[in-house]
Amino acid sequence: MTEDQITSLIGSNLAYVLGAILIIIVILKGVRIVPQSEKHVVERFGRLQSVLGPGINFIIPFLDTVRHTISILERQLPTASQDAITRDNVLVQVDTSVFYRITEPEKTVYRIRDVDGAISTTVAGIVRAEIGKMDLDEVQSNRAQLIATIKASVEDAVDDWGIEVTRAEILDVNLDQATRDAMLQQLNAERARRAQVTEAEGQRRAVELAADAELYAAEQHAKARRIEAEAEAYATEVVAKAIQENGIQAAQYQVALKQVEALNTLGAGDGKQTIVVPAQALEAFGDAFKMLKGDR
Repeated sequence: MTEDQITSLIGSNLAYVLGAILIIIVILKGVRIVPQSEKHVVERFGRLQSVLGPGINFIIPFLDTVRHTISILERQLPTASQDAITRDNVLVQVDTSVFYRITEPEKTVYRIRDVDGAISTTVAGIVRAEIGKMDLDEVQSNRAQLIATIKASVEDAVDDWGIEVTRAEILDVNLDQATRDAMLQQLNAERARRAQVTEAEGQRRAVELAADAELYAAEQHAKARRIEAEAEAYATEVVAKAIQENGIQAAQYQVALKQVEALNTLGAGDGKQTIVVPAQALEAFGDAFKMLKGDR
């Protein structure tokens, strides 16, 4: 094939070649594939036209332009430290960290320039305001509640920017050395007070237990005396009934029996003993032995 033939062939097909190139360019300009982690903001003649979500999207070539590519992944602000004064006038340094994600790119790109800086400034102001409403002890003990309050306040503040605050954290609350020493002294005093209270409560409990023991012993002694009295009353009743039924000899018999038992008790003592018995007692013992033998 000669040069003239090649030139003639190219000249006759140039229009087709240019048309094919134009079609390829139009396709490339009109088709946009957006990754899952991004959203694209499209402008037409400098104005917002649409926001392209993940997947295949179509735009008008040469009229629509992808002006902003926004990542919708969760982001973390750098850890920031803010000085704040509590309600009881204690200076604290609070380390905070905020996590957020962009949900409406059309608001973010047209309403705020420095997203991270704006959120950091908002968090700092809210932290100072919230800590100023609390005492130092409340800041230390109610950290979860404070975090929830800060998160809600930040969400309200950045809502117009198309941002969702996913998490807010208070990493640390630092105090100056003088305040730490004062808190340590207060803690030691509180521990000493608790120890004294515990000791006092133990002593009081011991006194209560001793009193309960004495009361229990008194109750048992009273019960024993009552039982003894009931037994004596029963014995007396039996003796009285026997006297009533058998006459005075029944009573004499009981007396004689007691005398004999007393004599046996005296004779059963340990060691050498000398017992002096009056003559009247001997007569009584003789009567008792007669009664025991049946001579009533």
